[in-house]
Amino acid sequence: MNGWQNTIAIAGIHTGIGKTIASAVIAEAIDADYWKPVQAGVEERDAATVRTLITDGGSRVHPEAVVLQMPASPHTAAAAEGLEIDFQKFNRPETDKLLLVETAGGVHSPMGQTTTMADFIAHYHLPTLLVSRNYLGSINHTLMSIEVLRARGINILGLVMNGERNDSSETFIEQYGKVKIVARVPDFSELNRQLISDCAKGLREAFTTVATNI
Repeated sequence: MNGWQNTIAIAGIHTGIGKTIASAVIAEAIDADYWKPVQAGVEERDAATVRTLITDGGSRVHPEAVVLQMPASPHTAAAAEGLEIDFQKFNRPETDKLLLVETAGGVHSPMGQTTTMADFIAHYHLPTLLVSRNYLGSINHTLMSIEVLRARGINILGLVMNGERNDSSETFIEQYGKVKIVARVPDFSELNRQLISDCAKGLREAFTTVATNI
């Protein structure tokens, strides 16, 4: 694994699905570190968001490997700067804690000109929490994401659901996808460290159990 043990990927079924807030909750729940390898767009950096929302964020949130100016798909933003993203050259941040690695977009969103987020996860054999939420079309997006990850031999640790519950959709996903919903993260009307902390306390046992399976 090239030194990437004790690492969990936080992947999503789609763009804007809530991976960053879920990452903050998980990090706070089990005292994990956070890293987003590729950031496209600098006005709203996910690492900066997580840094403000977790305890000791200044030391537990690690600098991105690649920061791109354009808020677009990483391969597009990189091309605009004449860059090629090669995730095989990434170095895992040094930490004794479990590391959460947040990907960008969905599992088949591009990372480089010829690679996707799923390729990155598979290259480093990262066990993965898949973040989903309920909307029209989310069953399809979730099941397709599960198939993409499994086709690459990736260990799916479970689903993290964001937002409102939909029992019909979720039951179908769990049964057809043969995957378990391990935790739920609510939609927050506002974001601050206390709210993240309160949510994390209620999910600590669930995410601690997940962490023992990596």
